[in-house]
Amino acid sequence: MSIKVENLTHIFNKGLAYETVAVDDVSFEIPDGGFVGIIGHTGSGKSTLIQHLNGLLKPDSGSVIIGETDITAKKVSMIDIRRKIGLLFQYPEYQLFDETVASDIAFGPKNLGLDEEEIDARVREAMIMVDMPYHEFADRSPFELSGGQKRRIAIAGVIAMKPEVLILDEPTAGLDPRSHRDILDMILRVKKETNNTVILVSHNMDDIAELADLVLVMHEGKIIKQGSPRAVFTQGEYLKSIGLGIPFATELAEQLKQNGFKIDIEIMNMEDIETQICRGLGSK
Repeated sequence: MSIKVENLTHIFNKGLAYETVAVDDVSFEIPDGGFVGIIGHTGSGKSTLIQHLNGLLKPDSGSVIIGETDITAKKVSMIDIRRKIGLLFQYPEYQLFDETVASDIAFGPKNLGLDEEEIDARVREAMIMVDMPYHEFADRSPFELSGGQKRRIAIAGVIAMKPEVLILDEPTAGLDPRSHRDILDMILRVKKETNNTVILVSHNMDDIAELADLVLVMHEGKIIKQGSPRAVFTQGEYLKSIGLGIPFATELAEQLKQNGFKIDIEIMNMEDIETQICRGLGSK
């Protein structure tokens, strides 16, 4: 499902002394099946922006077009829109509430009015996607699981709704390195199997470089840069000037080049670094 945002502006406390422009005349497009990364320092407007994409917030001006529907127009059924757009907030495991893993995942599909057979099928499918085998976890309490497992169960609850757009706000925040990697692999697996549109908000530049096709850079409520990961992250000095970093591999490549090593500074991952270093050593 495609997304088109046009001249979107959102103002908190409008007309008051402490009025704040949280999103300022933002425009961008995401093609059907696209994978977009949104980066920006805390307070740049990222979370406010994504809450407009399923109608949780209404803009002061501008429009959000999901597929063929302008969801900012009057008399639009947001129930239908929210069935198609899954939004996962930061630390979603805090929203787990049911007695068992299976019943927690089933909550969303039940609210869609599906029959028991379809609900069960969706729960099982979602648990496979997040690598939580049904026979092992279905009847367990979600509160007995590790932090990473809870996070996956929360994501499974969104996947079970079968959204056409999946929005993830810092899905790896607070996780240990192993759980962090597991969540990334899970996101890639879900994307491959569903081909839905994915929007990932993250402070981790390595994750964005690895996963996203398009990167949006937010600063003080505006989108100040947008492009491919390569196009965005090769502007390292600019990103650093607004309090952002660049992928570790790109940083390392720049340092190697400054020290006389012939290397492509547009490198995004450590595998490419290793390949170029081996080539360079082999040519000497």
